Amino acid sequence: MAEPVEALLYDADCGFCARSASWLSRQGVPGVRSLQSVDLPALSVDAARAAREIPAVLADGRVVYGARAIGEAMRFGPPWLRAAGWLMRGPLAWPAALVYRVVARFRHRLPGGTGECRLP
Repeated sequence: MAEPVEALLYDADCGFCARSASWLSRQGVPGVRSLQSVDLPALSVDAARAAREIPAVLADGRVVYGARAIGEAMRFGPPWLRAAGWLMRGPLAWPAALVYRVVARFRHRLPGGTGECRLP
């Protein structure tokens, strides 16, 4: 089996992101942490990009962003979540990226979203 994702880093200042991260944690996805709780440069995470797209630090040190990051993290949840993650990383990668961009852009209008969720 693949090594777990080292960290999936969400924006704790955004209610929508915090709710989504909490849900992923409850599904058994390991390494879910807030951006604010880690040393981003030490993890090679681009802080400006992380403000726009969720980053995941992989076990080998690579960093991926957006829908790909979520898909990578989902690999370590229950079987149905692993299947969804596989689809997001493979056959449905481009639609997943499109949906991710729309959700990220309007996250301040989604359940749990606040003005703090608005992208720069």
